Amino acid sequence: MTARIAPAVRPYAPDMEETLVRLMPEGIEPLLLFRMLAREPRLFRRFMAGGLLDKGTLGLREREIVIDRACARCGGEYEWGVHIALFAEHVGFGPEEIAATLAEDSDAECWSADERLLVRMVDQLHDTATVDDELWALLAARFSEPQLLEVTMLTGFYHMVSFVVNATRLPPEPYAARFADYS
Repeated sequence: MTARIAPAVRPYAPDMEETLVRLMPEGIEPLLLFRMLAREPRLFRRFMAGGLLDKGTLGLREREIVIDRACARCGGEYEWGVHIALFAEHVGFGPEEIAATLAEDSDAECWSADERLLVRMVDQLHDTATVDDELWALLAARFSEPQLLEVTMLTGFYHMVSFVVNATRLPPEPYAARFADYS
């Protein structure tokens, strides 16, 4: 598969080189997604400013559940695969949890009760662009308002990421997981 918009190539603008290197673990090339966006520095900076790539109110495992589920529901295999490759082991995902991010329902046995609520929230946001009162009440009893805002924003942001990677047909990173490996 060839990307519809080619990624930037070295030499990058000096500020872009520094940013791209800082974003990635040592020894891993900047993501195709980042390099593609780096072709237009304004869009790249806006993307990074909205990316919630900081220590938020959720734990890393909760964040990854939300991100992976949002990408999976959108068919965003590129971004899902990168997150599975770089974070799944770190947050304690085995094959069962990874497959559950792709599952049709949100009630996989591998998730805790709170994690099931997060998956249900992502699914409702994906399906209806809102969260019904019943689910909101269950979530509000377990998560703080800042956490609920973060889940909502993460879901929306990773929908946008999925739209970008799908529309531009970014090929998977060489190390990324693939849907077919866990379906």
